[in-house]
Amino acid sequence: MVEPFPRDLRRRRLHFVGIKGAGMSALAELCVLKGARVSGSDTAEIFPTDRVLREARIAFAEGFDAGNVPNDAEWVIYSGAYRPSTNVELLHAARLGIPMLEYSEAVGALSRGCVSAGITGTHGKSTTTAMTGTLLAALGLDVSVLVAAGVADFGGHPVFHAGDIYFVAESDEYRRHFLSFRPTRIVMTSVEFDHPDYFGDLEDVIDAFLSYAELLPTGGELIYCRDDAGAARVASVVRDRRRDIRCVPYGATAEGAFLVREVRRRSGAIEFRLGERGTDVELRVPGDHNVLNATASIALASSLCVDDHGEFTENDLAVCLDRLVAFRGTTRRSEVVGERNGVLVMDDYGHHPTAVRKTIAGLRDFYPARRVVVDFMPHTYSRTAALFDEFVAAFDRADMLILHPVYSSARETSGRVSGFDLYKAVSDRRDNVFYFDDYQDAFRFLVDALSPGDLFLTLGAGDNWKLGRMLLEGRNV
Repeated sequence: MVEPFPRDLRRRRLHFVGIKGAGMSALAELCVLKGARVSGSDTAEIFPTDRVLREARIAFAEGFDAGNVPNDAEWVIYSGAYRPSTNVELLHAARLGIPMLEYSEAVGALSRGCVSAGITGTHGKSTTTAMTGTLLAALGLDVSVLVAAGVADFGGHPVFHAGDIYFVAESDEYRRHFLSFRPTRIVMTSVEFDHPDYFGDLEDVIDAFLSYAELLPTGGELIYCRDDAGAARVASVVRDRRRDIRCVPYGATAEGAFLVREVRRRSGAIEFRLGERGTDVELRVPGDHNVLNATASIALASSLCVDDHGEFTENDLAVCLDRLVAFRGTTRRSEVVGERNGVLVMDDYGHHPTAVRKTIAGLRDFYPARRVVVDFMPHTYSRTAALFDEFVAAFDRADMLILHPVYSSARETSGRVSGFDLYKAVSDRRDNVFYFDDYQDAFRFLVDALSPGDLFLTLGAGDNWKLGRMLLEGRNV
């Protein structure tokens, strides 16, 4: 019988297949911080995580080969993008009898035996997890935090490790991966139809989130965004089915401690009042969605403080407010990449129409004096087709838009709609829209089109993020 994945990782030998993925690289670094010896492999393509892995001194091979798997490997952890039936390293590990876990299973294994909080939702997982992590670190809790993005407060790295009593991590609904997690608390930021390559419709998505909430133990807590129709619907069903679970709402339509009201937007900041007593909160990251993310992080931090030392004190709240005003975001979430010749270059991972629309709107409010130029690469053919009309309307607040072919990733190779189809539909709706087959082809156009004072945003889950770096370096690479 295969032994359970060990809780004590000191000196254990782990190999990661697909280590450059955002979640995989974060998990690899967390395992190193827990004392494991880690190696890995991935394609030769450059990802934002290359730097993080090197800074964490995690050796990785570029290209897959059976020889990459260490002879003394005790466990192999692999990305969901690769299959044990086809990947050469996974086939080799199986022949050697090395136990293997998919990424979500490994995170789930770490969640057992501690007080675990899973932060989930169609949007906002990474930022909410990062915000919560920075609060818990400042509050001094014995906690490990795993974010599928680099966090400025963690030195640009995606993890924080100060102990193993508490564990806070993103938990992803794709392919129901979050069902491997064992939460005592869940934060549910939003529930919308997404991942049409897996989910059939919104009802299928709702069912997945309900199944996740059902994993909460007696006395568990569901912290949910009351303003989001899908999350509120899930919470309503959970409240009827599980009277032993505490449902805690937050948002402008909530009541109680996590009511959001009087949101005020100004250049470079957002302010709002929290709770019925009206605590003032200030953020210096863009977007009304971050008001909700910050509120969720306070709600979870307060719950864990009560667990840890019996109460959420005024001093605890003050610490949270100080950390939130200092919070500078995560990689690929309204990330300021740099500035050159007066052009501010930013990058965001948003690839669902709701995320696209909210990101652009947030930047317009946060940088009111700047012209917003957006470069978007659609992600997966199935998503582009299923949400086509929503995508067409998502860019209305951009001053200029550049579109590209669909980035298929490892999931799909073709589909019934293309990036050019999206370009034609958006062009019928508005002007100042351009299309380039390769993001690098847009470089020369942008050098001439951008002016001092502009904000240039690369947006999407594809590889067009590299275009912003090219512009900052002033050269085509």
